[in-house]
Amino acid sequence: MTGAVGVRFVQKVSSTRGFAKVAPHVVPALDRAVHRLTRGRVLLSAHMLPGVILTSTGARSGQPRRTPLACMPEDGGRGWLLVGSNFGRTGHPAWTHNLLAHPDASISWKGADIPVTARPLTGEERAAAWRALLAFWPPYAIYQARVEREIRVFRLTRR
Repeated sequence: MTGAVGVRFVQKVSSTRGFAKVAPHVVPALDRAVHRLTRGRVLLSAHMLPGVILTSTGARSGQPRRTPLACMPEDGGRGWLLVGSNFGRTGHPAWTHNLLAHPDASISWKGADIPVTARPLTGEERAAAWRALLAFWPPYAIYQARVEREIRVFRLTRR
């Protein structure tokens, strides 16, 4: 399965409630393991979407937290959008709380460690980013329709 057919299949599967129940437990663990084994060169989920490993500071613990996340690169790799979809589950993912409390973080992007600052998007800026994100990955619309909360969107920029 390759090309457009493969992408549509992955989008359809990732939009299901079953995927939302299983993926948060399986995908990050696989991503972390493959990323570690390949010394940062491979991120398994990046075969579906571009991805980063976000290292943020725990909002309560103050400890470093590593989270594999899909992203939408902007400006030729000078910025990234992160979506706190939590696979369409009800609560905000923990990494979004971490970035709200401690916006300075780092990402592993294509094997390079990059210091970044995260900023939550609001208003028209968020609306414009959300339109771009839906064009980039349509399942985000399904995730948003499942929950009453507004899904958080962050823009990461290099420090």
